[in-house]
Amino acid sequence: MNGEQKIYLLVAAEKEEIKIAVEVKSFVGKSDMNDLEKALGQYILYHDILAEREPKRTLYLAVTKRVFNDIFEEPIGKLLLKNNRLNLIAFDPIKEVIVKWIP
Repeated sequence: MNGEQKIYLLVAAEKEEIKIAVEVKSFVGKSDMNDLEKALGQYILYHDILAEREPKRTLYLAVTKRVFNDIFEEPIGKLLLKNNRLNLIAFDPIKEVIVKWIP
């Protein structure tokens, strides 16, 4: 498991009229592609539930900058982003900062 701890977290936040939910994923399984498939499936499930229950809340998938670089800088990840399949946040877990925010 390349020394990283598994992270599964769904966080909701609001500021004035802006409402978001963030699903945090760690991608520490044996295969990043397998982790991506699972994360996308959960993202779609959460997205559809939020669309029904809280239609004004926007869902984001949050991944580490390593995952962003390894997956979303590659053709398959770029395709997902190009086709607006998901909203994405990339963060640095050491510095605890967001490095990319893709609505």
